[in-house]
Amino acid sequence: MAKKQTRKSRKKPVKQRRSWWGLLFKLALVGAVLMGIFGIYLDGQVKERFEGQKWALPALVYSRPLELFPGQKLSHAQMLRELQLLNYRKVASPGRPGEYSVTNSRIEIHRRAFNFSDGAEAARSILLTFEGLRLKRMQNPSNGRELGYARMDPVLLDRLNVEKREDRLLVRLDQVPPLLVTALLTVEDRDFYQHDGVSPLAILRALVVNIKAGRTVQGGSTLTQQLAKNFFLTQDRSLWRKIQEAYMALIIDFRYEKDEILEAYLNEVYLGQNGAQGVYGFGLASYFYFGLPLSELNPDQIALMVALVKGPSYYDPWRNAERAQERRDLVLRLLANEGHIDRQTYERASSTPLQLIERGRMGYGRTPGFMGLLRQELKERFGADFLRQNGLKIFSSLDPIAQHSAEQAVVEQLKQLRANTKKSDLEAAMVVTNWRKGEVSAVVGGADPSFAGFNRALSARRPIGSLIKPPVYAEALANGYTLGSAIKDEPISLRSDSGQVWRPNNYDRQFRGQVMLVDALAKSLNVPTVNLGMAIGLDKVIDGLKRMGVQQPIPAYPSLMLGTLELTPFEVNQMYLTLANQGLYQQLTSIRAIQDEQGELLYQHGAKAVRVLEPEAGYLALYGMTKVVGGGTAAHLAARFPNRVMAGKTGTTNDLRDTWYAGLDNEELVSVWVGRDDNGVTGLTGSSGALRVYSRYLDGRGVDSLELTAPAGIDQVNFAVSDGMPADPRCEQTRLLPAKAADLPGIRGCRPSSPTLPAAGEQIGDWLKDIFNFAR
Repeated sequence: MAKKQTRKSRKKPVKQRRSWWGLLFKLALVGAVLMGIFGIYLDGQVKERFEGQKWALPALVYSRPLELFPGQKLSHAQMLRELQLLNYRKVASPGRPGEYSVTNSRIEIHRRAFNFSDGAEAARSILLTFEGLRLKRMQNPSNGRELGYARMDPVLLDRLNVEKREDRLLVRLDQVPPLLVTALLTVEDRDFYQHDGVSPLAILRALVVNIKAGRTVQGGSTLTQQLAKNFFLTQDRSLWRKIQEAYMALIIDFRYEKDEILEAYLNEVYLGQNGAQGVYGFGLASYFYFGLPLSELNPDQIALMVALVKGPSYYDPWRNAERAQERRDLVLRLLANEGHIDRQTYERASSTPLQLIERGRMGYGRTPGFMGLLRQELKERFGADFLRQNGLKIFSSLDPIAQHSAEQAVVEQLKQLRANTKKSDLEAAMVVTNWRKGEVSAVVGGADPSFAGFNRALSARRPIGSLIKPPVYAEALANGYTLGSAIKDEPISLRSDSGQVWRPNNYDRQFRGQVMLVDALAKSLNVPTVNLGMAIGLDKVIDGLKRMGVQQPIPAYPSLMLGTLELTPFEVNQMYLTLANQGLYQQLTSIRAIQDEQGELLYQHGAKAVRVLEPEAGYLALYGMTKVVGGGTAAHLAARFPNRVMAGKTGTTNDLRDTWYAGLDNEELVSVWVGRDDNGVTGLTGSSGALRVYSRYLDGRGVDSLELTAPAGIDQVNFAVSDGMPADPRCEQTRLLPAKAADLPGIRGCRPSSPTLPAAGEQIGDWLKDIFNFAR
């Protein structure tokens, strides 16, 4: 019995081992099934991300492309600034896109290729010759052939990112320099095109290399693993996360081509931090660190970006320049050792200092005033969700040269005005438009043009003072008045419905009895303006203002004629745009065109002008505004810029609180406001305040003399100084002024009189003058 019991007791462990193996097999089977299910889940995630919209791409906002043609108002210095904004590189002989050379009067440019809103243009070389403030000549430098027209690539102004977390600029693999791909694979994953998403050999090799170097030089994760982590997983360093990473890398590698995986990695990798937004992908990082497109990077710049993959914060070149340069030189050394660059290239690149732009100044930099207008227009035209579309390209009307001149004028002149008035809180705003196209060229929202706070150009409504006068006079000219009409300049009292009495006065507190309409406008006389406005009727004045673009309610008070109406600088510019175009109204815009992610045109601005004022009245009002500059309240401009025709109007409000100027030359219309945010006294008039800012703007921008073209039916007519009626200049004192001749009464002839002998001592010449009234 004992022996049998012993045999049984020896057989039991064998049976238990078999049951354990069975259990393990079952568990493994269950695990395999679960892993299969988990794999199917991961595969679904991978497929959804890769075959759907991989990234939320911001909208790219571009400036206007600078158009070049002989005779253009463009100086040598302005062209150089445009090239600097575009981050073109100065070289001895331009041979690559994005390069230029310069002499005293010439600039040779190798312009980049660009996909404009109306079609793509290849890279090309242009030789520009300048004379004074003009572009004199354009040639093809290779054969000397004369050119009539060309345009530069536009400046990348900003990226409108709805998510405000990640920012990237998408690039295709064929847009990436081959050296960057080579450097990335050499440092991060040299077996990328051989492994299946996970490389055990790479892990072992990295371990050996890092031990030899005494520090971490190479990583063990493949690019595919890094992409899986960045796309789908957290930064948690747990074993489970590493398992998921490897599993997803295998799935990605199985499903997609290597080039597609590499392109995704190039656009996904994190390479820095720009304020609250992460900088993702090499396309944007190229602008972030160097202000250049990826295709134009030099070997040292390429090496630095590849170096940053390991740790953008640790190797931040602005904070840790020495550490970043050491890492960059290590990448260059690996490239040299592998034979990807020659020794000369290595020596030159490793001896080059870090060539970084100012942090956060990608491309052009901040233009909060203009961008505020652009965002507002996008919302009004297309709705609040329009910018959620992926990868939009917005071609704006901003002119970087005009914007720079406007910013410079506001900053420099306001500094001087603050010193003169001892008022450190003076503020200013400016809007510059191309009045022929109805496009906004520049916006400055305050004394600090880079401050993204309160935008006075768009939001600060203030009384416009005498800027109201040209619209009032234009309405009078459309209702039977002429530039020679005699307007009363005598004390006047107006009583309101509540019994209050208003007694307007001229700025100099003097009355002239009567003045010609053109002089009342040029000298900005208040009393004649009130008399004129009341004569044609408040209702007509208000209707005229609304037709010119004023949208808010306008109180029907006589004081309206002296500028109690409150407008922003942008609204003033919109109103004066109708006068600049001699009675044609068109809505101002900051947008030229918009493309979708595939380059298809979504929107193209078409200038639509509506006739709201007869052309004769518009022309005559504009002519009157040239007299404001020629010898009126803006005569400062005539002295500063002799032999130039300009039109404009100064404006000052009660107690010298707000100062205004609106002026135009042959191309641009500018509205300027200078005042204080608390509505305090500035001690300045329109002539001594806002006009000086405009004058400083013209110093930098230049003046294109206004060419006034009279519409059919406008003739030169002599008007009697005595009563403003058409008269014979041989008979009485007259002024020669343009007028709509068909609406005028006949010319008054000479009144007959009996000739008398000259008195003793009277010269015969005086007697003849009395007969023909040639005294004046």
